[in-house]
Amino acid sequence: MARLAQTAGLTDVQQEIVSTVRDFVDKEIIPVATELEHRDEYPQAIVDGLKELGLFGLMIPEEYGGLGESLLTYALCVEEIARGWMSVSGIINTHFIVAYMLKQHGTQEQKDYFLPKMALGDIRGAFSMSEPALGSDVSAITSKAVRDGDEYVLSGQKMWLTNGGTSSLVAVLVRTDEGHPEGTAPHKSMTTFLVEKEPGFGEVRPGLTVPGKIEKMGYKGVDTTELIMDGLRVPADRVLGGTTGRGFYQMMDGVEVGRVNVAARGCGVAQRAFELGVQYAQQRHTFGKPIAQHQAIQFKLAEMATKVEAAHAMMVNAARKKDSGQRNDLEAGMAKYLASEYCKEVVEDAFRIHGGYGFSREYEIERLYREAPMLLIGEGTAEIQKMIIGRRLLEEYRFQG
Repeated sequence: MARLAQTAGLTDVQQEIVSTVRDFVDKEIIPVATELEHRDEYPQAIVDGLKELGLFGLMIPEEYGGLGESLLTYALCVEEIARGWMSVSGIINTHFIVAYMLKQHGTQEQKDYFLPKMALGDIRGAFSMSEPALGSDVSAITSKAVRDGDEYVLSGQKMWLTNGGTSSLVAVLVRTDEGHPEGTAPHKSMTTFLVEKEPGFGEVRPGLTVPGKIEKMGYKGVDTTELIMDGLRVPADRVLGGTTGRGFYQMMDGVEVGRVNVAARGCGVAQRAFELGVQYAQQRHTFGKPIAQHQAIQFKLAEMATKVEAAHAMMVNAARKKDSGQRNDLEAGMAKYLASEYCKEVVEDAFRIHGGYGFSREYEIERLYREAPMLLIGEGTAEIQKMIIGRRLLEEYRFQG
């Protein structure tokens, strides 16, 4: 397995960081993941360990107490964490997106206040775009903020917040009509607010309620919630970047790097599924020999390993493109699309290799089989990725007739 998903050109520091995370995953996550997942239990001890490793500040600049590492380093760490338990990588991901949005778009005061605490993991982030009737149509957001003196009053219902309960800072996208005349394009009248709250469920601050965890097929342990705003008052200085109307662009920038993260998660889950499949194939005997010696199983293993390798290469390419300062929506869309689809296929093949035992909760592959589908919809469905890819290809290959 050590031959698969290798990354050329890493610095000594990057190699050391990724190796440290891999060791942590092998010792602290894999042995307990399935038990915690079956209990739908928040992995507090694991999160505390990641906090000690400094992973909550991995991409936050050193001037704010972080490690100042690249998106590539972060993605490789996420790949390792997802290999252990995908839910843990979700806890890191939303925090990372909010920190990234603050770093890129926040005012100096917002950066000075939030980023040092986020680097330590003392403030943990969640971000909120989706709504109950929204789906992929972000322009249809109905949650709104109305100016009232030095504050805004927010109202509306948001959906699918990862870390909605355990977070203490939520980046919330709502509609703000002030200064935007009737007929303004919807995406130009959206604003991101930085909403501080107490961790937990119920009314977490006046006007803000987190009803409770949404029960899910997989992706357990991490809390996924709704967010209900009813007369929530937020100071004007908590508008991300200090200016209204920029929220859509800020969120899309965050989601773009989030797609690299989801691609990395798909790579990690696929790697683990391959490991489980290739190990079981050498232990299970039929017709007098290990099933790994049957050509049909060898073909499956060959296809699985090739998909793991291809997805990893595309994820690394997308991360490096972003790190170079270039536009990477095409590469990120491709990586997210391919990695999530391949992940589903690799997990299913490993499931098939396990035969009837794959259906048993005693075997780890059962958990992966329930987790993989989330990657097909997280940070945009396959159809959304295809739209992004198709539009960008037409920009790049515009016919000159």
